[in-house]
Amino acid sequence: MRRDFDTSLGGAPRVQLLDGGVAVVELAPMLFPLEWAAEPLSAAFTLASRARALIVDLRANRGGDPDTVAFVCSYLLDERTHLNTMYWRGSERTEQSWSLPHVPGARFGGSKPLYVLSSSSTFSAAEELAYDLQQLGRATVVGEPTRGGAHPCNGWTLHPHLEATVPVGRAINPVSSTNWEGTGVQPDVPCAAADSLDRAHALALARLASEQPSIATAPTGS
Repeated sequence: MRRDFDTSLGGAPRVQLLDGGVAVVELAPMLFPLEWAAEPLSAAFTLASRARALIVDLRANRGGDPDTVAFVCSYLLDERTHLNTMYWRGSERTEQSWSLPHVPGARFGGSKPLYVLSSSSTFSAAEELAYDLQQLGRATVVGEPTRGGAHPCNGWTLHPHLEATVPVGRAINPVSSTNWEGTGVQPDVPCAAADSLDRAHALALARLASEQPSIATAPTGS
């Protein structure tokens, strides 16, 4: 994991500015533990905060730390927001996850256009990031349905060649009261993952164009 962290620039291997002031932040190959990832992610999202619209690319992200999900969401919202609740079956307890009231650097904020790219490889905590933002109405998910892993599991060795993996908890979204287990996060704009960046960029440009204030023409007279 540490090697992957170092070779991916801390989990944010790409920050790019596209035409029209649309930024792309790729998060891959995973959402690393927050004690590692806070600094590089803060740098990436602070840089992207100046963009007119933002695309978060999760197509190659296989999951990771739920605390890092909340950290990323904090750059994409304006106020402290309830993101997810985890129910743990063994102890009959729940843990709520909230975005942070303050972040290092600058926020992109909660009003500018935001798109999330998904693929059939997007999994676990990366799915939570996409699902949380989608259910809040904050982001448009573009691409393919994700893999569908919402329940944390533990494994027990039953035989040297057999392990039983059993869910021990359940994610409960505060908006939908359910999660993406088995079904995956369903994109708002379905398309092949390979085409999703171009599709999201086109959607962002169209929305930005529609939000441009119209220029009134002064009436002419004699």
